Amino acid sequence: MPWAGRMGLGTLGVLLLLVQAAAACEFGPFPYGDTGIVCRMTKAAALLLNQETAQLIQTAFRNARFPNVTGERSVRLLGTVAYGLSNIQVNDLSIEKSEVELKENDAIHIAIKNVTAVFKGTLSYSYTGAWFLQLLHSVDFEIESSIDLQINIKLMCQKEQVAADASDCYLTFHRLTLHLQGDKEPGWLKQLFTDFISFTLKLVLKGEVCNEINFLAQMLAGFVHELADNFVQDEDIKIDLSLASVPLIKANYLESHHKGLVLYKNFSDALGDSVFSPSLLSEARMLYFWVSEHLLSSLASAAFLDRRLVATIAGEKLQALFEVEDTAVQQKAVQMIFQGASYNESVAKVWSLAHPQISVQPEGTVVKSLVAAEVNIFPAGEEPLMVLYMEKEITVTVRAAYAENKLILHPLDSRTEFKVFKCAADPSGNDPSIRNFLQTMISLVGIPEVISRIEPALTSMMNSKGLHLFEIRNPEIITRKGYLIVQLDFGFPNHLLLDFLKKKI
Repeated sequence: MPWAGRMGLGTLGVLLLLVQAAAACEFGPFPYGDTGIVCRMTKAAALLLNQETAQLIQTAFRNARFPNVTGERSVRLLGTVAYGLSNIQVNDLSIEKSEVELKENDAIHIAIKNVTAVFKGTLSYSYTGAWFLQLLHSVDFEIESSIDLQINIKLMCQKEQVAADASDCYLTFHRLTLHLQGDKEPGWLKQLFTDFISFTLKLVLKGEVCNEINFLAQMLAGFVHELADNFVQDEDIKIDLSLASVPLIKANYLESHHKGLVLYKNFSDALGDSVFSPSLLSEARMLYFWVSEHLLSSLASAAFLDRRLVATIAGEKLQALFEVEDTAVQQKAVQMIFQGASYNESVAKVWSLAHPQISVQPEGTVVKSLVAAEVNIFPAGEEPLMVLYMEKEITVTVRAAYAENKLILHPLDSRTEFKVFKCAADPSGNDPSIRNFLQTMISLVGIPEVISRIEPALTSMMNSKGLHLFEIRNPEIITRKGYLIVQLDFGFPNHLLLDFLKKKI
């Protein structure tokens, strides 16, 4: 059954990203074996995006370049009549409704019903009579039209990206009425030229409007792909969104599968057998993203290689770390570590020593990392002194959420195992009070402090890509063994596509 509603070019760009015919691309023998990211857009999302339909079709009509229409006929008593239509422009376009039908593994059929438009321009005509009398006239004209559009979009994969062929396009004219110089009453001149130009004009309108729709379809596909590419890139770290397998076209959703490999300088990334299956996603929400554990782990490795996993803590932040408990044991440990120096004279540095290991489990995302930390004091007029150095393996489970345009990370249980421990106040390492205090400090304050720095950094990066422009409703981040799912409803920023079109056309 067709989808009732304003379905048309507003959804076209998203459809082109999500769907393809796989004939032009070669994929492996296993349907989803190379899949790292999946995007599923349900019918509810497609219908929402169609709020852009009327504006986008108006943009297509306004930017169509209609050529001059010329013709010549022999007319009894008048002789030879030559005519030309020039400066053709479209005004007052409106759309009654449109419908879409997904023809599984074939095409997207878009039926746009009752498009009314007024075409304006100049009509020039001349005729040579039986007594060689020549007359030349030029008048303004209006053409009132009522049109149905039928578009069958064939989607192809070229160079592992989506390409569209919307050339299978038909216009059916229910009305094509010519008015000369604003005169709405029929006359012999109007009747004469209506008969002359109707057929030719229909061919011209069909060709130019369909060409513009085809152009717009290709441009929107490029726009959505460009938008997605930009979103998954931050400086030198990028995610490969090349198609990994044949997308699914179902009655209630569209689904595309992408490689999701991390691209970073000489970093080599290869995906093993993916665990994705379409049955892992439902149809209740508007938009779904399935992300493999491998992708998350590769992103962490790229961040490590890019030296992003480093934090420096000083001043009040450092004081808050070490004064987690106001007890005699804590005060003694702090005095021993800092040797009487103030926090303003001290700096702590924390960094990852190796690629973090990430696994996704039902309880959350488990991050395991070998971390080093050192504290240096800078006494006035003296050489800097390292008073503490330790290497520890930290395992922490994190649950993620997104609310009020912010990423929220909740650390759950954590475990710390010291690998190296050196303290200037305890060279022998025989005093357990310092190590016990640091164990408590890391669990209660240190890990939350690091996460509190990651949250705004990731939020800022996502907002810089335009995520904050969308009205994201009730997002959920669900973790399962080996993958996570982001599911949400959203409101589409209706100016986004139009702003792009204004810049490009």
